[in-house]
Amino acid sequence: MKVTVFGGSGFLGSHICDKLSGAGHEVTIVDLRPSPWLRPDQRMLEGSVLDEGTVARAVEGADFVFNYAGIADIGEASSRPVETVRLNVLGNVMVLEACVKAKVRRYVFASSLYVYGKSGGFYRCSKQACEIYIENYQAMHDLPYTILRYGSLYGPRADNRNAIHRFVHEALTTGTITYYGAPTALREYVHVDDASAATLSVLDPSFENQHLIISGNQPMQVGDLFRMIGEMLGRPLDIRYQEDPNSGHYQITPYAFMPRMGRKLTPNLSVDLGQGILRVMEEEHRRLHPELTPEGGYLVPTDD
Repeated sequence: MKVTVFGGSGFLGSHICDKLSGAGHEVTIVDLRPSPWLRPDQRMLEGSVLDEGTVARAVEGADFVFNYAGIADIGEASSRPVETVRLNVLGNVMVLEACVKAKVRRYVFASSLYVYGKSGGFYRCSKQACEIYIENYQAMHDLPYTILRYGSLYGPRADNRNAIHRFVHEALTTGTITYYGAPTALREYVHVDDASAATLSVLDPSFENQHLIISGNQPMQVGDLFRMIGEMLGRPLDIRYQEDPNSGHYQITPYAFMPRMGRKLTPNLSVDLGQGILRVMEEEHRRLHPELTPEGGYLVPTDD
């Protein structure tokens, strides 16, 4: 099938594109910048989700359209509310409109666990508005959809906007970790490879017009996560808890009582949390120390 992925150059979007191409689909990536992970069998289209011409060209002839574009960080959304509305909400509607005109078979949207809770600030507001527009486009224009509410992702290709990547970076560079919540905050971390593999399964017709939750199945308090990182590094870490009630992050659960709920699609996990964090550490250490290369199980200076 022909699949267009908006935001396909990003952390989660690039992994989704890999899985789609690996399954034999014809993938077009649409993003503001070229994908660093573009495969020879993928097409790259540079442009904004707010550009009507770019969006129309991108969805023309597509069977499925995935939308992973926009602001995905709670802190960034809080500091840029107007831009969050433009990119997340208006961009979503522009893609929906193009999908109707192009007679796309289904629209797949990346939402969040925060969408029907009380946490998440302006980020939650934008995702909630997007879901309402998607549901109404289906009702008014018969555009099938699948809404995916992702949990706490981590893994390769992330930057410091990703929680675990930032924790590891701070631990390696400063020996401290700053967290804006409390040590008892509970999360279900899921590796991006497992989440993207689970996402691939939603192409099945049974997931049409469904709201799905994709998260891990091993709840962990962040205090325990920080102890794990410290043990892996072999040294104690200075953990600084801000316990800021205005941070936008939830404590135990992102959910509040709401009439519309989603099914939970739990991935068949192939990446253990501990092993996954070790990979993040190795990747970040290589980035911080390009002068070192692995040799015989040790890191040694690269010969000039």
